[in-house]
Amino acid sequence: MKRWLAVLACAAVLVTAGCAQVPGEGSESGAAQEEGSSGSETQEEGSGGSEAQEEGSNGSEAQGESSETDGIQGAAEGTAAVRVGSLKGPTSIGLVSLMEADSQGTAGQDYTFEMEAGADALLAAMVNEELDIALIPANAAAIWYQRLEQQVRVIDINTLGVLYMVSSDGQVDDVEDLRGRTIALTGMGTSPDYVLQYVLAGNGIALDEVTLEYKAEAAEVVTALAEGTADIGLLPQPYVTAACAKDSSLQVVLDMTEQWDALQEAGGSRLVTGVTVVRQGFLEEHPQAVELFLEEHAASVEAVNSDVETAAALVAGLGIIENETLAAKAIPQCNIACITGQEMKDALEGYLAVLFDYDPATVGGAMPDEAFYYMAE
Repeated sequence: MKRWLAVLACAAVLVTAGCAQVPGEGSESGAAQEEGSSGSETQEEGSGGSEAQEEGSNGSEAQGESSETDGIQGAAEGTAAVRVGSLKGPTSIGLVSLMEADSQGTAGQDYTFEMEAGADALLAAMVNEELDIALIPANAAAIWYQRLEQQVRVIDINTLGVLYMVSSDGQVDDVEDLRGRTIALTGMGTSPDYVLQYVLAGNGIALDEVTLEYKAEAAEVVTALAEGTADIGLLPQPYVTAACAKDSSLQVVLDMTEQWDALQEAGGSRLVTGVTVVRQGFLEEHPQAVELFLEEHAASVEAVNSDVETAAALVAGLGIIENETLAAKAIPQCNIACITGQEMKDALEGYLAVLFDYDPATVGGAMPDEAFYYMAE
């Protein structure tokens, strides 16, 4: 742990600088606000830092002889009490059904959940071994891996693209219509910035054919659209849904996930917002607990995507999005997922390669090696 503490300050700086800014998780200010950005998670405007589920929420009762590891009481043979941290935004949405099961005592093992507004707090908790699993911006995971001496591994992709272009002028139908326009977005040199540049370049549009107007936060993007100083805004969910609800003249004109996919061939990268990482030490000590988490995470994601109304109530109750109506509209656009194995590796590796080509610092200075990707046996 001492060597982790030695690199904490450096790693925190890089995480904050490498992701895109997305209100909320990456409120994307800086690197890991996404999701803080595409790396950080989107935090709903007006939603305060909602508390995560009460620490120590009950999970399933211990069966058989239980053992204590690091002061944590295991729930059943092969499982462990698992401490999970996430960002307040889309990356937490896929967990809400599991959070509810844990609070009702019906989860497969004991969980403690906590949500934070930014990735730095999660990083500190991981370094201090106060968390076992964290849901963070994709590029933040790569930065952690490099700076924490490969002591974290990515186990799934939890959120795909959350970026959309909105406008009120009704003259944007495809990427070609962006030529000559002013586009407002948050975070120069962050993930959303590079995603936009990648889509523009892939469609043959040079940077000098558009005007990119960088803002400090998403609210300023909306203001620029309202004042007419920008034609188009690039925003993350659930901020997109909130902005369109407040201003009926705003409409989604381009889905950046669709535009990204259109530039990829079969088996190519995906536009990734959030991933789930585990401490290497915890994985080595409790591999079955990690596998069970993956199973329950996948089931939770399925529950959220198949029953949006119930999920919206849970999301609003946890303060991830400010109300049920808004949550119900936003959830289907948040691309909540649980992608593992080779599909995860192909999607994430390709995404990180695009960021690396623009600026190696966005992924920690080097592309992660094979050990970064957890491939279940």
